[in-house]
Order: sequence, then C-alpha cells, then structure tokens
Amino acid sequence: MLPGAMSLVLIAIIALLVFGPKKLPEIGKAFGSSLREFKNATQDLINYDANVKKIEESKEAPNEEQK
Repeated sequence: MLPGAMSLVLIAIIALLVFGPKKLPEIGKAFGSSLREFKNATQDLINYDANVKKIEESKEAPNEEQK
C-alpha cells in the first residue's frame, strides 16, 4: 500500500472507533453539505470578481458615443 493510502485507512479506523458506525453517515453528510456550501460561496466570489473587472474595463474604455 502507498503511504498516503495507509494513513487514510488509519484515520478511517480511528474515526470509526471514536464516533461509532451509526454517527459516521451523519458526519459525512454534514461534511458534504459544508463542502458544497463552501464551493458555492467560492464560485460566487469568482463570479463577483469577474463582473467587477468587466465594469471597470468598460469604464476605462471610451464608448463609441463619446468619440
């Protein structure tokens, strides 16, 4: 086994012992929803930044009407 895979197996065994088999699905679901929320917030920030750059570029570039 690879060293990284062995450490993941060890972490999984420790989590199983600490939380028990009934609690692990709830923890996984909570982790998944937190990760999804983080991903959506990050994507919103990227989109916001792109929109701000477009607005700034349009203000800097002279319009056809202004010529």
